[in-house]
Amino acid sequence: MHIHILGICGTFMGGLAVIARQLGHQVSGSDQNVYPPMSTQLEQQGIELMEGYRAENLDSKPDLVIIGNALSRGNPEVEAVLNQGLRYVSGPQWLAEHVLQDKWVLGVAGTHGKTTTTSMLSWILEHQGFNPGFLIGGIPLNFGISARLGASDFFVIEADEYDSAFFDKRSKFVHYRPRTAILNNLEYDHADIFPDLDAIKKQFHHLVRTVPGEGLIISPEGDANINEVLAMGCWTPVAKTSIKASAPRQLLLHGSTSCVHGSRAHAPYLRPVGNSDSQWNAQLINSDGSRFEVLMDKQAQGCVEWSLTGEHNVYNALSAIVAARHVGILPKDAITALGQFKNVKRRMEVIASINGVTLYDDFAHHPTAIQMTLDGLRKQVGQQRIIAIVEPRSNTMRLGVHTKTLAESLANADLAIIYQPEAMGWDLSELKKYAANIEIYPSLDDIIVRLKSEARHKGHFVLMSNGSFGGIYQRLQDELNG
Repeated sequence: MHIHILGICGTFMGGLAVIARQLGHQVSGSDQNVYPPMSTQLEQQGIELMEGYRAENLDSKPDLVIIGNALSRGNPEVEAVLNQGLRYVSGPQWLAEHVLQDKWVLGVAGTHGKTTTTSMLSWILEHQGFNPGFLIGGIPLNFGISARLGASDFFVIEADEYDSAFFDKRSKFVHYRPRTAILNNLEYDHADIFPDLDAIKKQFHHLVRTVPGEGLIISPEGDANINEVLAMGCWTPVAKTSIKASAPRQLLLHGSTSCVHGSRAHAPYLRPVGNSDSQWNAQLINSDGSRFEVLMDKQAQGCVEWSLTGEHNVYNALSAIVAARHVGILPKDAITALGQFKNVKRRMEVIASINGVTLYDDFAHHPTAIQMTLDGLRKQVGQQRIIAIVEPRSNTMRLGVHTKTLAESLANADLAIIYQPEAMGWDLSELKKYAANIEIYPSLDDIIVRLKSEARHKGHFVLMSNGSFGGIYQRLQDELNG
């Protein structure tokens, strides 16, 4: 079958294209914005890419057209699909009907951490020989590809709350029917399609209604919005997670619960003793989250020691460990796998180190994600200089919904440089009302000049965008090397 995909370079649709190709279909696709890493991945899979949306892209008369949720009426290629009477379907529906049927689906939902947690969980299953299928909204470095069909009954999927298509306004995750569901967190986002937080809660409630009674829902104990969703009605056991309180503190010696890396046991540490009622707890050993102990029913299961930082990633890891246990993987084995986890491309990915300046590429889409990322970096690097360079590209930030929270999310940066292109729609100088460390620039050239000046102080430059950021990544490297 020839399948043509509209919006093929989106992270979800690109993964869908890979899976369709692995099923043996001929796959082609079109998109307005074709750029790495997704374009590179698709080309490596032998998938034909067409840049721009045109009726001529359909001259081959594909058997089925899968239409991405970024496209709407008025798009010339969408209009051609309708006028020619071609068969079409949304991506989530096609996936549910042709891939997820009869699979044990492990879905990861939430405003933040979906991609990272899905990657962690996929890697744990892979490390333990499960050979899972997966579809992830990014490229996990352990796999080098964002999606695959797999060769088992298990499929791990990033369960997004965004709508399915212009003709199907249900959230994507309603199609997936997970047996194991992680609800990472819940905040207001996607202001272009959701009028308020309650509208998003309703969609999460619809997801909860699809999880079987013999399944499992995993959620953080302290997320009030998730707890409200579960209070709307829940027919499934819920496993709660938390990071144990940090006070009072007392010195506890390691015994059988030593955090061991290879044959080396670490020295005793100050373990915060909390009173959480959660079944699953993480006990921070290093404040930056790079080492933490995992406890189930207050019994130590082992210690994660890895390259990631931030309490958000500790929560992500804990959820992945609990989900893996639901399919039969012991916590100690999941912990071993996480010690070899390499993170996801564009999630605090170090792209260069030049004359004392470390450059990071981070897929920032929401103020809370920015805050958590910078908090983790600050705890890791101490007083070293941090420069955050932000393109507010997500629909929610472009609409100016998070003005105050965006400014406050940058508090851990010594300097925050914000890019304001002409088509932004609101004056970013409003951010300066809430923070003194913010500078606004209308051009990438001006930003690069400013960063070259800052480079003499060395430090950590974090480029934060969920798009291509005008190619600043390579341009800045070239200038700093020059």
